[in-house]
Amino acid sequence: MKLISSSVLLLATTALAHAAVAEAELDRLGRDLTPLGAERAGNADGTIPAWEGGITTPPAGYQVGDHHPDPFAADQPLYTITPANLAQYESRLTAGAVSLLKAYPSYQMIVYPTRRSASAPQRVYDATRRNAPTARLTEGGNGVAGTVAGVPFPLPKDGLEVLWNHLTRYRGVSATREIGQAMPSRGGSYNLVEFNDEFLFNYAREDITEAGLDNTLVYFKQAVTAPARLAGTILIAHETVDQIKEPRRAWVYNPGQRRVRRAPQVSYDNPGTASDGMRTSDQFDMFNGAPDRYTWTLVGKREMIVPYNSYKLHSDSVRYSDILKPLHINQDLARYELHRVWIVEAKLKQSASHLYPRRTFYIDEDSWQILAVDQYDSRGEMWRVSEAHCINYYDALTFWSTLEVHTDLAAGRYLAIGLDNEGKMYDFSVQRAPADYSPDSLRRDGVR
Repeated sequence: MKLISSSVLLLATTALAHAAVAEAELDRLGRDLTPLGAERAGNADGTIPAWEGGITTPPAGYQVGDHHPDPFAADQPLYTITPANLAQYESRLTAGAVSLLKAYPSYQMIVYPTRRSASAPQRVYDATRRNAPTARLTEGGNGVAGTVAGVPFPLPKDGLEVLWNHLTRYRGVSATREIGQAMPSRGGSYNLVEFNDEFLFNYAREDITEAGLDNTLVYFKQAVTAPARLAGTILIAHETVDQIKEPRRAWVYNPGQRRVRRAPQVSYDNPGTASDGMRTSDQFDMFNGAPDRYTWTLVGKREMIVPYNSYKLHSDSVRYSDILKPLHINQDLARYELHRVWIVEAKLKQSASHLYPRRTFYIDEDSWQILAVDQYDSRGEMWRVSEAHCINYYDALTFWSTLEVHTDLAAGRYLAIGLDNEGKMYDFSVQRAPADYSPDSLRRDGVR
């Protein structure tokens, strides 16, 4: 596996402090680098085009509330990767994708022309430029300082900086969504769990200052609305900037008890909500929470075939039953493209515990969104494979997942979360404030 040359690994010398970043390096942002730090140019053979700003205006006819029509619907597949021709493409696949192709004869990856659709508002680009010379890791890399609103490390020099770019990436300011989660059996039968999620991305607010963050990165509320036996359970979480200095603040309302309780278990490798143990809490959004249990190594940047521009999986012309199939989702609806990704290896510290002793993350250079994760078991064998199928939500100028799929190779099952084809769309126009995410607000909302 050939990594892109070390000259592309910007500021790779760990001894270089952020305060000493040369002005010439900073001036590359918006020039030969994109405003968020990706390589603006395409690759040598033209299979990755130059970044030209991403999608900045919706397609003709789009109205807010629509299920984001596919701006690339006319694209035709370039080729399809199957178990039969895996060897031809293996060098550009994640280890997890290779494992899926070897495990399931029915698995395939349809590869389309590369479209660098990721974009963000100008104010996020401006904030990123301001952050670059001042942002720094704190508390052993378990927090960030000197940064707000934009990406903290557009010129990353280690794995933790790349991770923090994912944790702080732009996803709008406030958002609500109604989504489904399903865990099909090996035969394909499933029950749908439905959520109503709300987000306030405190770090991205237009008027926010570092002092005004109050050590809070994101405010989050999740209500289970179905099935009936789970409906009424509501979780509120305050994602802190430094979770070692101040752990995530979380509360849960239990409709059976009609009480609000602190929920310290919503972290690390504790089971995700209603997931039947098929994903951990820190797998939500591909990775969230404190990074302190791992050492994070920046392996490099590489051209890889990854899920991208997955508008078919987002379409309201598709039913959940069209997506959810035995062993894996309907791969006819998944779209893969060749992109440059940062590779970060996370290995469990000897003093720490977690279900996953080793994880490999593949992070999009254009958006800092984690696109894929390989999770290994205690024997060093591939256990679970995660993919984030993303789109540009062009009404908000944010590149974010529409469906996350976490496949358990040992169980022959998978969990899909983010299903929104039959529900309401993501709404980025809502107005939210920190007071909407207090324990008192949770008590008021706690009516089954």
